[in-house]
This record gives sequence, structure tokens and C-alpha cells, in this order.
Amino acid sequence: MIFGKYINRYYLKYALLIAAGLLALIAVDYAQTLIPEMYRMVIDGVNDGGVKVNGASVPFDMQFVWKQICVPMFFIIIFIVLGRFLWRICLFGSGIRVERDLRKQMFAHCEQLSCEFYSNEKIGNLMSLFTNDLETVQDCFGSGIMMTFDAAFLGGLALYKMFRMDWAMTLFSLIPMAMMVVVSLIVGKYMTLKWQTRQQAFSDLSDFAQESFSGIAVIKAFVKEFKELLAFRWLNKRNEDANVTYTRISTLLNVFVTLFVESVICIILGYGSYLVYQNRFTAGQLMEFIGYFTAITWPIMAVTELIEMHSRGKASLKRVSDLLERKQDVTDKSDAADVGAVRGEIEFRNLTFRYPGAEYDALSDVNFHVNAGESVGIIGKTGSGKTTIADLILRCYNVGDGSLFVDGKDVNDLTVKSLRNFCAYVPQDNFLFSDTIANNISFAIDNAEAEQVTRAAKLADIDENVSHFTDGYNTLMGERGVTVSGGQKQRISIARALMKDVPVLILDDSVSAVDTDTEKTILNNLRVARKDKTTIFIAHRISTVHGLDKIVLLDNGKVVDVGTHAQLSERCEQYRNMVALQALEEEEGL
Repeated sequence: MIFGKYINRYYLKYALLIAAGLLALIAVDYAQTLIPEMYRMVIDGVNDGGVKVNGASVPFDMQFVWKQICVPMFFIIIFIVLGRFLWRICLFGSGIRVERDLRKQMFAHCEQLSCEFYSNEKIGNLMSLFTNDLETVQDCFGSGIMMTFDAAFLGGLALYKMFRMDWAMTLFSLIPMAMMVVVSLIVGKYMTLKWQTRQQAFSDLSDFAQESFSGIAVIKAFVKEFKELLAFRWLNKRNEDANVTYTRISTLLNVFVTLFVESVICIILGYGSYLVYQNRFTAGQLMEFIGYFTAITWPIMAVTELIEMHSRGKASLKRVSDLLERKQDVTDKSDAADVGAVRGEIEFRNLTFRYPGAEYDALSDVNFHVNAGESVGIIGKTGSGKTTIADLILRCYNVGDGSLFVDGKDVNDLTVKSLRNFCAYVPQDNFLFSDTIANNISFAIDNAEAEQVTRAAKLADIDENVSHFTDGYNTLMGERGVTVSGGQKQRISIARALMKDVPVLILDDSVSAVDTDTEKTILNNLRVARKDKTTIFIAHRISTVHGLDKIVLLDNGKVVDVGTHAQLSERCEQYRNMVALQALEEEEGL
């Protein structure tokens, strides 16, 4: 069995199922202890011609064999088969349910974790937690309950009957068993450490494989297949070594257990034969005693297996618990209220922000104001803090009180969910799901109609491209949208955001992969569709923002100037240089 903060409550939740399984298990164990008595009656009956039943001697004939041996044995076997089926369904089934519940809890928790967590955590390690570690915990829960109670009841009942037959021989047989349990406990602690090493090696291997498959196009383009293969071989060898080390210890423990069990059988045969020779035991009684010992062999071996299983389960549950105990960095204050109706006014007031663990500020003393319904462009060099602006508006990270306002309300006084409900976002990486184009576009809307999807696609200027696909809007996207071009991926992402039709839309460098004509079409469509709604364009190209109501120029995390294209061209030298440089690049491109 395994215990911990995040698993204890499941013993109560599935108490009825566990109780039913344990009752079936105990009944089966009791039935198993009846079989050695029948062995005794058969052997004594063959040797002596009679059998003692309840103190009376009964002739060993065909009628006795049929009524006292064959028929009862048949019903015992049927009972054991049905009972084993029942306890397997109940106990193993409870373990599977625990695995399901924990996986659901983990996934829900992961959805609440901030961007900071995912910027530091490797996906391969997370997948290992959701697969290998959860399977180990599930095995320890279901199989652990079974082994614990089976070892306790069957072992206890068999030992009781052995003591009744001969207490001295029972004690002799238990001495090696006690030594075996002590050694197993010592080895178990070492196995816990080795299991953690094994799981970490598997996580590293999974993460490398996932990253390599995701970046296979880059690997091929740079002809680095051999380099990646060598790196994979090294990780694979380390994973193999970790598995071999753990398996070697586990195997040695099992061999050690087998050695002790066989040594006990030697003791029983030697001392038991002496008792038969002294007429203190019959041959049938010796066989009955061996039958009881055989019955407790499994419980004793189960103890060592429980030690090994507990070692694995403890290590895996710790990894799962570490994930579930990761704090949600971006949370609502106790008195936070829903934002209510949003007009789209946004204000940055002396905002300074540094990413967790970073050495310098991503934004420093930022001040600018976006009126409701305005179209605002944010431009600047790479690393100037443009995407950080979007992250903070969407509350992906925490900001200080009194530094960011929506409709005049401090964002820290508003619930995160209600704020995000009134925002739509087109991220820089244009992530798409492995689903149909229609489902990707309608991601934000449940049960969206085909007309809504088509309208959003037309506004994003992707409808004509989709119509040329064989399956149209039912075309399945490859993983992360690899089956479409970069420009098509961007436009599908824009269509997905437009489907939400909310007061605030943020586009992070969302038309960089399309030509200038397509860019103009999309911007004109957005100007019409987003009239009187706040739209924020994060861009590198002046052509994307020059016609907007306001432009915010950033440099090294600071606001250089804010104004229209004409105003910045007149008074901001840095902006004029950007315009001139991009104009020169366009001329050279022509």
C-alpha cells in the first residue's frame, strides 16, 4: 500500500469497492487453507486405510473420497475462481479509478499553472509523470492493498494452523523468514533511490525524443541527423543502465527470497521427517504442514514485493506530489471581482516588470494609455518588450498593484478568468491543434455554426485557400499545424481570434509571414470588423501600424514615444530611422 497527501482520500472514496474486494480476497484465502487438510486425508487414507475426521476414524473408501474429497474440492475450486475474479475487479479496478482521478487532477492543475512553469519545465518530464509514474502509483494502490491484506490474512491463518500442528517446527521455519524481511527492508531504501534515477532517465529520454520529433524539419535542414542520433544513443544508454541497475537489484532480492524459502522447505522436510519417524507426525500431517507453508510462501514473498513496490510507488508519488504542489503563480485575490462589461480601455502606469529568474527588467517605467475602441500598434526591435506587453494584459504573469488598469480598474482587483474572457489573442508562434481547420477556428466558441467559421476565415483572408483543400474546412491539421504554410497558419490563428468577437484583440506579429497585399487585405478587414473595439497590433513592420490610431515605440523595455505615424515621423528620430531603413529594405527587395 501507499500513502500520501494526494492519495489518502481515495481509500475513503472507494471504500465500498475496496471492502467488497477484501471480503472476496479473505474468503478465497480461507478456502485455500482447506486444501492442505484434504492432502492429509488422502495420504493418510492411502497409507492407513482410514482417516480421522473430528476425532473418529472413517474408512478410506470410494464413497469417502467422492463425498469428502472430490465434491468439496470441486466447489472450493469454483469458489476460488469466482472469488479471485471478484477481488481482481474490485481491487485492481479501484487502482485504475485512482489513476484516472489523479490524472484528471494533474491535468486540471497543469492548466492553472502560469507561463513561468512551462518555460522551465520540460514536456517529456510531464509526459513521464502522466504515464509511467501514474501507472506505478495505480499499481501500488490496487495491487498494494491486495498484497497487504492477502499476506496478513492468508499468512496469519496458515501460521495459526501450523502452530497448532507443531509450534517448534513453525518457529524454526520463521527464523530465516524474519531475516529475509529485515534484509528486504534495508534493500528497499536503496531501491527507492534507484527508481527515482530510472524515472528521471526515462523523462530525459522522452523529452529529447519529443523535442527532436517536433524539430525534425530543422534537423533535416541542417543535416544533423547523425548528431541527434548520437545524443539519443547516449540518453538511451543512460536509460538502459538505470533500468538494468534497478532490475539487477530487484532480481537479486527475488533470488535472495527464493533462497530463504527453499532453505525453510529443507528445514521442514528434515525436521518433519524426523517427527514422522518418531510417530509424532503422520506422512499426511507432514504434507498438510508443507501445504500451509506453501500457502504462506506467497504472503512472505509478497512482503518483499511490497517493499519493492512501495519503493517504486513512493518515488513516483513524490514526483506526482511535487507537480500538484507547484503553486499557481497567477491567482485571484480574495476580494477580486468579475470585470463586468469591458469597453477596452487599457492603461500602463509606471509599470516595471522582470520575468521570474531574469537578471534584468523586461519593461521599465512603462506609461501609455489605450482608449476604448482604439487601434494601437506596438513596435520596436527584437527583445524590446513587445510580447511582454501582451503577456501582462492577459495576466500571464503578476504585476504590481496600481501599474496596469482595464477600464480604470486595477487588473489585480479583477478575476483572471473574467478578464481573459473579454480578450482574444493571436500568439507569435501561431499554435494550432491537431484537429480540423473548422475546429481550430471555432476553438473559442462551442457549437459554432459553419457560417460563423466561414465569416471569420474571410476576414482573415484564408477562406479561398481553405476552399482549395480537398476536405475544405474538414481538413485535418498535422501536429502544431505543420501541414499548412506559415502564412496560412497565421491567418487561421487570426480567424480563431476573430471568432471570439471580444472588446480587446491582441495580435502579436501576426501578419509577418504574409505578403504586403494580403497584409493590407487583413488590416482593412480588421478595420471594418473591429470598429469601436480595441485592437492592439504588435509588429516589426511599419506597414502594419502606420494607419493605426496610435503607435507605441519601445526600446530596451522603455517607451520611447507614443503618437500617430505622422507625429512620430515628425518628432522621433528613432522612428524616422526605422521607417527609412524598412523603406530601403523594400526597395532592395524589389
